[in-house]
This record gives sequence, structure tokens and C-alpha cells, in this order.
Amino acid sequence: MKKLNKKQLIIAAVAVIAIAVLLIVLLNNKPKTENKDTKVPEKADTANTAPEITGVADTLSSPADTEIDLLAGVKATDAEDGDLTASIVIESMPAITVTGGKASVAEPGDYELTYTVTDKGGLAAAPAYTTLTVTRKTGEAELYKDFDFSAPYTPDARGWVASINEPAAGTAEMKQGAWVIEVANPGDSDGQVLFCKPGVALKAGADYRVKIWAKSTKDTYAHLLIEDAGTEDWKLFGDAWNVKITPVIAPLEVYFSAAEDATADVRLHLGKITPNPENPADSTPEDFTVTIDKVEFYEITGEEHEVALYTADFADETAVAISAGDGAEATAAAGTYTITAYPTSGGVWSIKADLPLKGVQVEAGKKYFYRFTVTAENAQGGECLVESAELADKARANFNGLSIPAGEETVITNVFTADGSVSDPVIRMQIGNPNEGVTANTLTVKDLVFGEMQGNKAVDKTIDNFGMTIAADANPDYIWSVFNGTDEENDLGVGTVWTENGHLFYRIDQGAPVDYFNKLFFGHGKSELILPADSYFVVEVTGKATKPVSCAFFLNAVGKWEPRLTERIDFTTEEQTFTFETTDTLILDMPFEMLFQFGSQQTVDAGEVTIELSSVKILQKKVN
Repeated sequence: MKKLNKKQLIIAAVAVIAIAVLLIVLLNNKPKTENKDTKVPEKADTANTAPEITGVADTLSSPADTEIDLLAGVKATDAEDGDLTASIVIESMPAITVTGGKASVAEPGDYELTYTVTDKGGLAAAPAYTTLTVTRKTGEAELYKDFDFSAPYTPDARGWVASINEPAAGTAEMKQGAWVIEVANPGDSDGQVLFCKPGVALKAGADYRVKIWAKSTKDTYAHLLIEDAGTEDWKLFGDAWNVKITPVIAPLEVYFSAAEDATADVRLHLGKITPNPENPADSTPEDFTVTIDKVEFYEITGEEHEVALYTADFADETAVAISAGDGAEATAAAGTYTITAYPTSGGVWSIKADLPLKGVQVEAGKKYFYRFTVTAENAQGGECLVESAELADKARANFNGLSIPAGEETVITNVFTADGSVSDPVIRMQIGNPNEGVTANTLTVKDLVFGEMQGNKAVDKTIDNFGMTIAADANPDYIWSVFNGTDEENDLGVGTVWTENGHLFYRIDQGAPVDYFNKLFFGHGKSELILPADSYFVVEVTGKATKPVSCAFFLNAVGKWEPRLTERIDFTTEEQTFTFETTDTLILDMPFEMLFQFGSQQTVDAGEVTIELSSVKILQKKVN
């Protein structure tokens, strides 16, 4: 072995001494324990969580060249880092300059904003979005239109008269948009309380149908008689005996024909009626009120017959189809639609239950019919359409409402003239809105036939409505009007309108699931609502209702569907003022309609409800 020199020995000695010193230091700094069984606690798991952005509005609005605080009401919070609001980053498309959460934009238009934030650990919050609408600079808002509801209500009897003859007692008058017959004592015979339209002209060979829409505060009876007014002998063209009137408004109907030209009196007898003399307790009561909203009179001439174009075979899996969106889940097979989940958003259109009309082409202007039977496990409302399988409402032939009670076979039938041509038609039940408390449903369809009505049948329908106006016969003295589904050939939707003590009242006696089947609107062909160009508008609506009810509110240009306002109004029993403002201007003066559309399943379930508007105003902001 080679011997180490003196220098190497010195280095080795120093290294040994250094190692010894290091060991002594480490041993002296070792943690002391009082008890050898004591354990050092383990370090807690502190996993980072992502921050959260709250308070971002759906939309924002600001005049041009006016500073807006884009962080007003907005917060970003993080479990570990606390308040991160000051760290929020706002980006815009198109781009704008944002400084300290504030911006002043010169160019009017819509700007899509995205809010983001990241915590110190590098985790990002879910982005939040809003639309900033920048409007042109204007002057102060000035009153443009204050709708005056103080004009006296002048109802039109439309040729109808009412009489109460002794010993019957009571009153009969037109009020609150209807004929109101208050019967204290019905007398001792049916004709002592009478509602009548005398001198109705009938045509030889024509068929007729009369529908009197009535309700009563107590169940009662009536005779609906079409009496020949041209002979002294008692002769009837048609009759409906012992028809029941209940607190729920419904049509009292009679069908009849005229073999030759004639004159008839249409008579509704409301006096004492006892259908079964052996049960005198089942009889016309005392102290009840009958309300009649309207009378529909149909004159039907010519003949037509059904020609079937398609009959469904539900053993074929392709005879039914269904699509579900907005969180809904549904399947279809063998004539059965199974809904396992209704949508979390959207509306009736979120679930489309289709009956494809294979091999059929619908032509605009032609008259068609369909008929099928459906049973629903739970009550279901919605829409029943004839439209394109692919293009939907862009190629639609017919629009109708749909109401299916729970557990009952219901025949859905309709006769319509096609509004447009459709090359791939389906009967589409849009059923995305459930009844309250319903989370799933099963609908079963059978006996579907679709076809064409051929012949030369003509139906002339007139409506004697006792409110101020209806959509089909708008009164030029009033800018407001109402439309209800049964004003056309729909099963649901009845209501009336009137003014009283400077307020406007719209009473919905029967709700409908289709939104425009219970509609109050301002502006129509005989009394236009003109809005001027180069202005923004503020609409203020003050009102309440006899029970909570909601409506969709639209400000829409007449002749096309491009609403400048689309809002929701929730009326309660307490008066409130709702304020909405447009965000774009008009190039030309244009006619508009303000629509209050109440039709919904909520309205159906609510029963009778009256909306009272104490004030409706439009304010104008002229562009500088």
C-alpha cells in the first residue's frame, strides 16, 4: 500500500473532525419528546378549489359615450383566496376597452362580454356571459302615449234581449263585458226567465249550429230552443232540453236545419226547470247568476266528405317519433310516447311527439282533417301542429291547442285549411310543459287518420260578443282588443274585456295552453299604434289580478314577427308597475302591437281570473 504524505494526512484529519461536528449539531437539534408514544400530527390535506363568479346580469344597456360599471353587482370569491373581484378579466366581442371594470363605448350595437378569473393556485372559475347593448344618445324620456281607459263602456247587445216575468224575480243587464242575468227567484216555469234573439233569418237547405258560452254561480238548467217565428203554431227547428250550466264556462249547443227560407227566434229559457218530477230537489235553484260571454252562430251550406290520405299502422316502429331537448328525456315505440324527464328550461317545444304522415303532401289552401285517440297517464297540455318534420314552423300548415285529461281516452280532431304547403308533414304534439307536480308521463295514440275534405261546403260564422271588441271585429273607437282561442275553431280560450272607473279589465273565463289563445293587445287594423322613427321607447304597465297569473309581453311590428320587446309579466293581487325599454330605433314610423299573451298551462289551472290595468304608458326618448 502506498503511504500517505503529510499533506494528505492533514486533509483527512480535517474531514473526520468536520463530520464529527456535523453529527453533534444534528443530534443536539433533534426534537425532544416528553413521551415516547406521542405522535407528530400529519399535515392536513388542503386541496385547492376553483373560484366562482356571481351577479352577472343576463343583459346590460348603456347609451353611447357613457361610462358603465360592468362589475356593478358582480363578485368573484374563492375558498382559499377570498375576494377576487378585482382580478376579474372582462373580454368583449367586438372588442372594447375595459379599465377597472368600467367602459365607455362610442359605437351603438350589441357586445358579447365574457367574465373570467383565476385564483393564486391557477384554477379558473366557470366563465360568465352577458350582452351589453349600447344605444344611441337621447334626450330625456317624454310621455308619448297615455292610454285612456276612462271612456264610458257602451256594450252592444247584438240584438239579444233578456226578460224576467212574474212570479220570477231578478235583473238582467250587460255589464263587465257580458250579459249578466241575476235570478233571485226562477218562478214556476222555464220561460219566465228568458234570453232571446228574435228574427234570425234562415236559408233553405242550410245547416245551423248555435253555441251560447255561459256559466252560473250555482248548477242550474236551461232549455235552448230555436222557434219558428213565422207561424202562430209552436214549431221548433231545433232544441236542446235540460242542458246544465255550471260554474265552469262551457258552450250550450244546438244543431238544426232549415228546409226553406224562414225566420227564427233563438231562445234560452232559464226559469224553473225540474228534469225529473220524481226528484224535485234536482231543479233550478234560487239566488244564482248566469253570465254569458258570447254567442256563436254558424251557417253551413253545401256538402263535403272525407277522403283518407293516410292511416297509421302503429305496429310499424316508424309510425311514431319523438325528440327531446333542454334536459328532457323521452322515447317512442308502438304508438306510445314515454317521457322520463321534462325539460329544465325551454317550453312546450322542448318535447316533440311526432306522427309522421307518410306519403302525404299538404298543399296550401286545401282543406284537410285529422283524427286520432290519445290517452295520457297524467294530464298533458301543449300544441298540436301540422308542419314540416325538418323545417318545423318555417313550413307550417296548421296550429292548434292540445289538452289531454289524465287517464281518459280523448279524441283529437281538427278540420283546417292549410296555411302553407308541406312536403314532409307530421302531426306534431309539442308537450314540453308538464302539469304542476308531474315529472314523467306516458301518452298512447291509436286510430290515426289524416285526409282531405272534398266538396263545396262553406261555413259562415258570426260572433255576438258582449265585450267592447274581439280580434275578428275590432272596434275603431278603441285601440285595445282581445283574442281568445274559441273565437276561431279551437277547443279552449274564452274571455271578455271592458273598462270601468278609468281602468281596463280582461277577464279570462277559460284559460288555454297556447299562449295567444288568451290575448289582450293594443293596436290593430282599425286603430293603429304608430311609433315614430329615431327614438327609443319605455313601456310602463301598472296592474294587478284577482289571483297570480303570468303573461308574455311583446312589442312587435305589425305584419312580421320581430319583437322589439320580449318580456315576462307576473301579475299578483297587489298592484305593481312593470317597466321595459327598447334597445334599437326605427328607420321609419311604423305600426306596432303590444301583446299580453296569457295562454299557458298555469292559466288553464288557475280557472277564472281577471287582470286589471290601471295605467299603460309609452314614453319616447328621441335620438339627439
